[in-house]
Amino acid sequence: MRVISGLQPSGTLHLGNYLAALKPSVDLVVNAEESIVPIVDLHSLTTIHDKERLQHLRFEALKDCLAVGIDPVKTILFFQSDVAAHSQLLWILSTVCSTGLLDRAVSYKEKVQKGIAASVGLYTYPVLMAADILLYHADTVPVGQDQKQHVEITRDIAVRFNSIFGEIFTLPNELIQKELAIIPGTDGQKMSKSYGNTIPLFAPQKEIEKAIMGIVTDSRGKDDPKDPETCVIYLIHKHIISVDDAKELAAEYKNGLPYGEAKKRLLNDYVAYFADCSAKRALLTDDMLNDIAKDGAARANAIASATLQTVYTAVGL
Repeated sequence: MRVISGLQPSGTLHLGNYLAALKPSVDLVVNAEESIVPIVDLHSLTTIHDKERLQHLRFEALKDCLAVGIDPVKTILFFQSDVAAHSQLLWILSTVCSTGLLDRAVSYKEKVQKGIAASVGLYTYPVLMAADILLYHADTVPVGQDQKQHVEITRDIAVRFNSIFGEIFTLPNELIQKELAIIPGTDGQKMSKSYGNTIPLFAPQKEIEKAIMGIVTDSRGKDDPKDPETCVIYLIHKHIISVDDAKELAAEYKNGLPYGEAKKRLLNDYVAYFADCSAKRALLTDDMLNDIAKDGAARANAIASATLQTVYTAVGL
């Protein structure tokens, strides 16, 4: 089994990124023959047009991956832009991908509604994501619910290509852990950098505290019973504590746990949960990061270039 999970460096890594994609990738490495984690910086160009900011965020994302447990020995960890085959395969796939398929992409419409410029790059985002996956013959793609359609589009493109040029591409399957399908943000919507409702993993504690203390709540009184299954604080908190502790916490909500106290507990558990990761992150140096990125790109290129050559031969180039 080959697992691939990309991380877009378009902002600070947040809890939703970690739970939906990175943690499953770390957990799957044990059973996977190979794990691939590209920092998909080309995708970030759909929203970031600031050179210094993008350069900073790329390396911050690399730090984040290493801090949360991505092992650069067991995992191919690299910058997408360091492997030219991603852009090259994008073009070939775009010649067999119908506009109708992309017109059905929900995320494009949602992002435009949120104010992101309706560029050609944003429109063809799913095709580049398909190239990211198909280049490496990945079997499994851990994603959140919002990325499920993109993996389906990848499969559709691969089926179309294979039907024309022969069985070239492996058809990938998304992996969505039901309980992690949608991680709520501080405003109750899906946690997303685009919505500005995230809880960062490695920001200064005051920034994390500000995010957590700003979580939306309803108008129930301080000592009134609360419904844990509709309370955003609880729906976030339960992911960073044990199942037994989550059950006990749910009972406290039903018995009238004040929202202010609930937020303080979440903050304490949140900081404790990521304490080791933060300490590990602080030890990473620029030289270490550059070496890891260079090695990862070389390993990724070996696989991607072979796939691209097969594709070129199949289409007649």
